[in-house]
Amino acid sequence: MTRWSLATRLVVGIVGMLAVLAVAIGVVTVAASRGQTVGRLDRLLLAASERTIAIVNGEMPGPDSIGEILPGEGAGAVVMVSLEGEAVQSGALGYGQSIPLTDGQIAVLLGVEADRQPHTVSLGALGSYRVVATPFEAIEGSAVVLNGLSLADADATTASLIQTIGAVSLGAIAVAVLLGALVVRVALRPLTRVVETAARVSELPLESGAVSMPERVPVDAPETEVGRVGTALNRLLGKVESSLAVRHASEQKLRRFVADASHELRTPLASIRGYAELGQRPARLPADTARSLERIQAESVRMSTLVEEMLLLARLDAGRDLLMDDVALGGILVEAVADAQVAGPDHHWHLELPDEDVEVRGDADRLRQALGNLLANARLHTPPGTTVAAGLAASPTGAVLTVADDGPGIDPAVRPTLFERFSRGDDSRSRRAGSTGLGLAIVAAVVEAHGGSVEVESAPGRTVFRVDLPAGGAPADGTFQDASETAHS
Repeated sequence: MTRWSLATRLVVGIVGMLAVLAVAIGVVTVAASRGQTVGRLDRLLLAASERTIAIVNGEMPGPDSIGEILPGEGAGAVVMVSLEGEAVQSGALGYGQSIPLTDGQIAVLLGVEADRQPHTVSLGALGSYRVVATPFEAIEGSAVVLNGLSLADADATTASLIQTIGAVSLGAIAVAVLLGALVVRVALRPLTRVVETAARVSELPLESGAVSMPERVPVDAPETEVGRVGTALNRLLGKVESSLAVRHASEQKLRRFVADASHELRTPLASIRGYAELGQRPARLPADTARSLERIQAESVRMSTLVEEMLLLARLDAGRDLLMDDVALGGILVEAVADAQVAGPDHHWHLELPDEDVEVRGDADRLRQALGNLLANARLHTPPGTTVAAGLAASPTGAVLTVADDGPGIDPAVRPTLFERFSRGDDSRSRRAGSTGLGLAIVAAVVEAHGGSVEVESAPGRTVFRVDLPAGGAPADGTFQDASETAHS
C-alpha cells in the first residue's frame, strides 16, 4: 500500500471500513432474525407440549392414537410418547400424511433430556428439529411426551436473509467505491493544484540571472488542511523569490564591481608597464635595479592579462561584448594552430579539417580566443614532445571543435571544477609559468554565450576537449549585436 496514491488509499480505507460494517450488521441481523424465528418455534413447542399432555390426559395412548395427537401440530411436527424409557407411540406429520419414525430417529429422540427446554437435534432424512421433552405421571408409571418442530423454514428464511444482505452489501460497496473515488478526487483537487504549482516552479530556470516566480497556489479555503499546505507553499515561494532577487542584486553588484575595477586597473597597469620599459632603455643601471624593472614589467604584463580576462568575463556575464556574424571555423582553427605552433615549438601539432569549411553564427574574435585558450591549455599543461591535435567537423546541429593531446591527463578530482574561475589543474598538468585560472572559464563563457557546450574527457595518455556550437548561434538573452547592423550604424 505504500506505493498506492493517497486517493487510492483513502478509497480503499473507506470501502474497507464500509465492508467491515456491512459484515458486522449482516451478522447481527441474521443472528437476531434467527433467534426470533427459533424463539417462536420454542414457544410453539411449549404450547404443543401442554396440549399433547392434555390430549393424553393421564392415560397412555393406544397403538393407533397418534392421529389424535398430531392433528394439533403443523406440517413437519414430531410427537413421541415414551414410558419408562421406551417409546410407546411416535410419528411425524408431513404435508398431508403421517410418517413413522425409524429406530434411529426414535433413539435420538429418547436421548433428549426431559427438562422442558428446547433442544436442536438432527433426525437424518427429516432434517434438523427443535424438540421439547416434557415429563408427566401416567397410570403405568413415569412417562415423557416429546414435541418437535422442523427448522427447515427457519433455515430457509436465514439463507434467504443472508443472500439478501450479501447482495445489498455488495451493491452498497460498489456504489461506495464509485462515490468514494469521486468525493476523494474532488476533495484532493486543491492538493492537485499544489502539486501542479510545485511542478511548474521546478521547471523555472533558477540557476542564474533575474528570477521571476509568479506561480502561486490558488487557496479557496485557508482553514482546511490542504488550504494550510497551499498557504505555506505560497509563503515559501515568496521567500524563495525574495531571496533569489537579493542574490541576483548581489551578483549584479559584484559583476559591476569586477567590471569597473578591471576597467580602472587597465590605465595604471599600462602606466607601470610603460615606466618599466622606459627604465630598461639603454642605460647604465645597477644589476639589481635592472632585474627589478624586468620583474615589474613581467608582473604588470601578467596582471594586465588577468584584468583583461576578468573584464571579458564580466562583459560576457552581462550579455555584452559579442559581435555576431557568419564565421568560417576552418580559417580560425588554422590561425589558432599556427599561433600555438609558434608559441610551443617543442610540441607536435596536428590539424584535422573537413573537405568543406563549416560556418556558424558567432563572434569570430571570441571564438578565436576560446580556441587559443584550449590550445594554450594543452601546450602549457603537458610536457615537451606531447602531440596536440585540433579538429573540426560538421554536426547535425552545427559544428564540433576538438582539441586532444596525449599528455598525462587530468586528475579526476579536478574535472568537476575545471571550467570554474580561478580553477587550477593538478600537479601533473601544472604549467611552468603562473596561471590566472581563467582560461577555461573564458572558453566555457564564450561557448555558452554562443548557445553551445564544452565537455572534457580525460585519461592518462588521452585528453579531449569537445566544443559543440549551434549553426545559428542562439545566444540565451538575444542582446548581442549583429555585425551587419553595427556596420551600418
